[in-house]
Amino acid sequence: MTEEPVNNETSAECKAAAAEDQVIDVAVVGAGPAGLTAGLYAARAGLETVLFERIAPGGQLAQTEHMENYPGFPDGTNGFELAFSMKQQADRFGVRNVGEEVLGVDFTQNPKVLKTAFNEYRANSVIIATGARPRKLGLELEDDLQGRGVSYCATCDGNFFRDKEVMVVGGGNTAAADAIYLSRICKKVYLVHRRDKLRATAIYHKRLEDLPNLEFVWNAVPRKLVADEGKLAGVRVELLDSGEERDIAVDGLFVAVGTEPNTEFLDGALTMDETGYLVADETGATEVPGVYVAGDVRTKGLRQVVTAVADGALCAEEAAEYLAI
Repeated sequence: MTEEPVNNETSAECKAAAAEDQVIDVAVVGAGPAGLTAGLYAARAGLETVLFERIAPGGQLAQTEHMENYPGFPDGTNGFELAFSMKQQADRFGVRNVGEEVLGVDFTQNPKVLKTAFNEYRANSVIIATGARPRKLGLELEDDLQGRGVSYCATCDGNFFRDKEVMVVGGGNTAAADAIYLSRICKKVYLVHRRDKLRATAIYHKRLEDLPNLEFVWNAVPRKLVADEGKLAGVRVELLDSGEERDIAVDGLFVAVGTEPNTEFLDGALTMDETGYLVADETGATEVPGVYVAGDVRTKGLRQVVTAVADGALCAEEAAEYLAI
C-alpha cells in the first residue's frame, strides 16, 4: 500500500487550528528562573501548563558562570547547570514547552489571547516572566561593534579576549563579577564606574582590590568607542572630576550598567512604572484578573535569581486560586 505524501501546509493549518481551539489553564511567557518555577508549581497543582520561550531556557541565569548566593550550594553553582536542572524538574511534572516567541497579547478577552508568529493561543490565566535585557551605553558605533569587541555577557564572550586587555563598565554586582571572571583570563582589566565607590555587595570589594591585573577608573564615563578595521580598538572616557578625557586601548568592552525589561510585546496591555517595569503587587497580581508578573520584569527592590524563583511560585499559586473560583 502506497502512503500518500504529507501536505505540510495542511499540517500547519491543522496545528494552528488545534492551538486556537485549545484553552490552556496557565500560560507562562518566558523560561528564566521565574518562568520555570511558575511552570513547575502550576503543573504540580494539576493545571495544564504551557511555557513559551523562543530560545533556550534559563534566561540570564544560563549565562552566569558562577553563583555564590543561591541557597543550598555552599561552594556556589554554575548558572547554566542550575537552569537546566530547573527545566528538567518542570518537564518531569508535565510542563509543555512551545518554542515560539509571544509577539502580542489581548487581555481584554476571556480566555486571554497570546499571539506568536505562527499561532494564536488562548489561556485562562497568564504569567509574564520575560525578564530583562542588558542596557546599552547609547554610544555611536556601539551596535556596529557588538560582536566585534563590544559585549554584554562576560561569561559568553570573555574567552575571545584571553591574554588581551579589556574594560568593564558598571558598578553593581554584575560588573564586579564580570571583572573578577575576566581577570582570570585577560592580561589586564579596567573597571570604569561613574562614581568613586561601587554599588556591588561588599564581599566583592576586597576581592577586586586584590586583583593584580585590575585597574579602577573612578568617576569616569565612556564617551566614545574607537574602532580599527571594524573592530574595537579603544574607549575614550571622560573623567568627571576634571572634565579631562582619557583614551584607553582595549580589545574588549563589557557593558554591565543595568537592564531594561522585555515588555514591548505587551503594547501597553499592563501598567508599567516610569522605568518601564510592570506594576504588580507582592503576589504578582496585575490590574487584569488572571494575569500575573514574575521575576526581573516586575517592579521590585531586588532582582536576583532567588527573588525570581519566589515570584514564580507565588504567581502560580495565585493563578491556581484564580482558576478555582
